[in-house]
Amino acid sequence: MKNPLAGILIPGALALASAVTLVLWAHVGPMVGPLEARVPGLDRPKLTDESTGPPRPLKGTLTSLGGRPANLPGAWPRFRGERFDGIGVPECTLARSWPIGGPPKLWSLDLGEGHAGAAVLAGRVFVLDYDRPRAADAVRCFSLADGQEIWRFSYPVVVKRNHGMSRTVPAVTDKYLVALGPKCDVCCLNPATGECYWLIDLVRQFGATVPPWYAGQCPLIDRQRAILAPGGPSLLVALDCKTGKAAWKSPNPRGWTMTHSSIMPMEFAGKRMFVYCGKGGVAGVSADDGSLLWDTTAWKISIATVPSPLILPEGRIFLCGGYNSGSMLLQLQKQGSKIVAKTLFRLGPAVFGSTQHTPIFYQGHIYGVREKDKQLVCLDLKGRVRWSSGSQHRFGIGPYLVADGLIYVMDDFGLLTLAEASPKSYRPLARAQVIDGNDSWGPMAMAGGRLILRDLTHMACLDVARK
Repeated sequence: MKNPLAGILIPGALALASAVTLVLWAHVGPMVGPLEARVPGLDRPKLTDESTGPPRPLKGTLTSLGGRPANLPGAWPRFRGERFDGIGVPECTLARSWPIGGPPKLWSLDLGEGHAGAAVLAGRVFVLDYDRPRAADAVRCFSLADGQEIWRFSYPVVVKRNHGMSRTVPAVTDKYLVALGPKCDVCCLNPATGECYWLIDLVRQFGATVPPWYAGQCPLIDRQRAILAPGGPSLLVALDCKTGKAAWKSPNPRGWTMTHSSIMPMEFAGKRMFVYCGKGGVAGVSADDGSLLWDTTAWKISIATVPSPLILPEGRIFLCGGYNSGSMLLQLQKQGSKIVAKTLFRLGPAVFGSTQHTPIFYQGHIYGVREKDKQLVCLDLKGRVRWSSGSQHRFGIGPYLVADGLIYVMDDFGLLTLAEASPKSYRPLARAQVIDGNDSWGPMAMAGGRLILRDLTHMACLDVARK
């Protein structure tokens, strides 16, 4: 039986609550913050403190598979190749024209979403991948001959989709492979077998901050040490490849955090150093003991520092970036016992700037894809444009490399162009759609007359040798 009193009280209470809400809304206003205009390029993710919460388990799993290393020459053992310059040293003459359909595709494979390029050594191709179904980083080893997987080492880490997941190129020698994952996990493996020597978290161990869009820094191996830039209490660290223990830690007096840029080695005034673009400036760190040799705040990018320092002869360093930052040429100088960095010139973004890729210095000139109009350009060392590729040949933010006097440059959608690497003029020799995808941004690799490239979810190996 229904209660007649409830039928009266409940509607009355609801009416009273509604009236109170209206009064509050009229006096206080709607509970929303001020609206902000959406500015392109500023929709970057907020930094999070990865050092809070329970520690993630740092245990990996090795899976041996059926592939076999190729009996082929050639190496591209790290980001930007053997000499850190983006220039291949082919063991054969490369083709200067292609058949209809482009250079032969020897193999292709599917990858997780990302932009991580390949390293190549001893007939093996090494790629840092992300396995979404298993929520794990995966260092994968393939055969250069046929793309068959040889082994895979994976460890659990949750990575959300954020314009791709993997971004870095491993560094590999005959004894060690070092890879840096998107959340700043670092592993050192045996490149032949995949056996793990150590696996650490730069956030918890060295106070690193994961950059927006995840880590893009490619590690390097020097004197059997992994050289990394955590950007916490230490700007750079050198870790023994056998044990993972720190051989030295550099100071970080300005408190710079990690960027997407990679460390580049340099020789100046009898000193070997590592040059790094931190969040706030550029520094040179001694390769011997990690001491800070010089730094400058003359170069910094407000949003994302991605291209690496381009080391030039005679103590010069070319720096460039996106987001209207343009480019700059630094000159190192000795002043007594100190090294200082002087600015020789600065170029506006309309002359040259690069969102993602590091330019290439080849035979006295600088080649790169310009941010403003997406054209390939050639600069001299005074910052003057010798030529540009024109409005018919635009390349987005795609990758490029030089080998055998040729430049290979790919656009965002897998259209590959072959051109002469000459300061005289832009002379394209061939073009072909070599991969059918999008966001073809990962760095390319060249070994044994084979070109390895990728888009967001696929990797392919092309035969570019002259027949």
